[in-house]
Amino acid sequence: MTSDFPWQAGTATGVGSYPGDDPAEALRIVLGELPELPHLPELPARGPGADLTGRTAGLLVDMPVRVEPSGWRFSDRPGRDTLRSHDHLARDLDVLEEVAGGHDGPFKIQVCGPWTLAATIELRHGDRALKDPGAVRDLVASLAEGVAAHVADVRRRLPSAQVIVQLDEPGLPAALAGTVPTASGFSRLRAVEAPVAEDALRQVIEAADAYPVVHCCARNVPYGLLRGAGAKAISVDLSLVPRRDDDAVGETIDAGVGLFLGAVPGTDAALASLQATAAPVKELWRRFGFPAAQLARQVVITPACGMAGASPRYVRTALKRCRDTARMLYEGAE
Repeated sequence: MTSDFPWQAGTATGVGSYPGDDPAEALRIVLGELPELPHLPELPARGPGADLTGRTAGLLVDMPVRVEPSGWRFSDRPGRDTLRSHDHLARDLDVLEEVAGGHDGPFKIQVCGPWTLAATIELRHGDRALKDPGAVRDLVASLAEGVAAHVADVRRRLPSAQVIVQLDEPGLPAALAGTVPTASGFSRLRAVEAPVAEDALRQVIEAADAYPVVHCCARNVPYGLLRGAGAKAISVDLSLVPRRDDDAVGETIDAGVGLFLGAVPGTDAALASLQATAAPVKELWRRFGFPAAQLARQVVITPACGMAGASPRYVRTALKRCRDTARMLYEGAE
C-alpha cells in the first residue's frame, strides 16, 4: 500500500553535492535537468564550511565549530570557520530565492544527520563527539533547532514549494556496528544502540516539520530503524543493495515508504544504454512482486551519491540519464 508522495510518478532528483563554486550556475542546472524535484546543490569545492559536515555544523545553535588539521572540532566561541559556513549558506539561500523563488512543486534541501555529524566533529579535547553520550544529546538538540530554523528560512524564500528535508547519514551503519575509529585510529568507538540512534533521528525529523528523506550511500542500511524514526523515503546506492536486504527493502516498500534509488554512477563513467540503467531497478522491483505502476510512483531515480567529484559535463549527462530512466519506468508501467 503506497502513501501520498509529494513528487509525481516518473520523477528523478539529485543527491546533493556538485562540482564547481558557482551556486547560481549549479542551481540553474538542477532546475533545468530535474524540474519535477529540484534541490539545493552543495558545492564543497568552495572549501571548509561548504562541505557536508561544515555546512550543517553552521546550522547548530550555540555549538560553534572550527577547523583543525584533523577536521572539524567544537570551539568555545564562533570564529572565522563558523562564519564561513554561515556565509556560504546565506549566499546559497539568496541565490535560491533569486533563481527559484517562484517554484511551486516539491523542493529538496539536504543536511548532515546527527550520527554522521557526531562521528565527524571532534570534542574540544580531540575525541569524536560520538564517544560522549552527553555531547551527542546536546548535538542532537542543537541540530534539531537549527534544522527547524533552516526549513523555516527556505519556506520563506520558496513560499509556494513543498519542502523536503534529506538527512545525510552515510556514517550511521558504522556507528551502529561499532566500527567508527577513535581519534588515534588504534581503537573503535562503542556501538550505538539502535533505539538510541532511532530516537535521535526522530528528534531531528520531527523538529524539521517537513517531508523527511534519509540518505545512506553505505552498506548495511538500517531500513527498519529509519522507518521507525519517521523517514517517509529512504535514499540508497542501488549497487550496494544486496539480496540479503530483500526482506527489509520489501517491508519498506509495503509500508508505503518512498525509495530514492541511486541508479547512475556519481562520478564520470561511460554510461550503458538507458535500458541497462533501468534494468537493476526493474529487477529489484520484480523480486517483490509489487505492481509496475507502483514502482513509478514510489521510486525516485538519483545518482548513486553526491557528484562533487564529477566533471561538469558528466553532471549534466548523469542527471539527464536519471530523468530519462525515471520517465521510461513510468511510461513502461502505463
